Amino acid sequence: MYSFRNDYSEGAHPNILQKLVETNLVQQSGYGEDEYSLAAKELLRLKIGHPNAPVFFLSGGTQSNLIVISSLLKVHEAVISAKTGHIFSHETGAIEATGHRVITVDTKEGKLNPADLKKVLADYSMRPHVVKPRMVYISNSTEIGTIYSKAELTKLRAFCQANNLILYMDGARLGHALTADSNDLTLADIGQLTDVCYIGGTKNGALIGEAVVFNNASLAADFDYVLKQKGALLAKGRLLGIQFLELFKDDLYFTLARRANMLAMKIARAVEEKGFSFLTKATTNQLFPILPKTLIHELSKDYQFYEWEAIGEHSSAVRIITSWATEEQVVDAFIAAIKNSK
Repeated sequence: MYSFRNDYSEGAHPNILQKLVETNLVQQSGYGEDEYSLAAKELLRLKIGHPNAPVFFLSGGTQSNLIVISSLLKVHEAVISAKTGHIFSHETGAIEATGHRVITVDTKEGKLNPADLKKVLADYSMRPHVVKPRMVYISNSTEIGTIYSKAELTKLRAFCQANNLILYMDGARLGHALTADSNDLTLADIGQLTDVCYIGGTKNGALIGEAVVFNNASLAADFDYVLKQKGALLAKGRLLGIQFLELFKDDLYFTLARRANMLAMKIARAVEEKGFSFLTKATTNQLFPILPKTLIHELSKDYQFYEWEAIGEHSSAVRIITSWATEEQVVDAFIAAIKNSK
């Protein structure tokens, strides 16, 4: 039984494990002040184009979203998200538990646009009787595998600036978005077009870890206090710093994401050749093919994946995800099973 359920079933890339072993007995300062974390932060600042951007390493995506959003919003402020956004659909009400409403927007592709935001601001304009929209949460790639173009993100950024909204990007799968064949954004563009973002390591070769980058440095004035108070400032911060240093020193991060995308596109071509369609356009390492339930049943005997959404009486959209460590021979066998289906 092989799992296509997620891109974090495996451990970490061997380069990271080797570096952790090599540096294991080297004494270092704690709480992210070790030489590896400091070097990794400098490298990320260089890559994202902000030499003075505050960078913080956290252990996971939900933790990053929770702490960033709750620390930047006042008690009466809310965050806008696509209905499919991770903070609304998969984080157990973490944001609402801090007292902040998540205002959701129904979108076909999991992406927000200025028209969506304009409507939200109009709907929440009865001051002081409603919460105040203050932050826009987006993810790239999205929860349904789509990506933002440079034109889309530029328009979103302009609207946020004109309306005093903080633009925050969840980058759990940012590497996959930036290495997609149709992508026209760079990491430096992300640095210019968002106020805050995080660069995800957990789903792209790291054991654990995300790098939160404040492209608007003024927003990070007291973020270190918040990290400590919330239990997110690790004494052994080196464990996160070493991983990001390895991922970015030779652009391993993008090599791994590109490989995951390549294998996903191989599956996507086979699905298309068989005459099946997709819930959303196949772009990154997340695929949502619409398959007959009979085929889903057959594939489930040897492969794990999620049934995402029922499409009519006899078909469902499934979610198939490849990772940096997915074996190509397994992909080939999976493709053969699809091609040989009746």
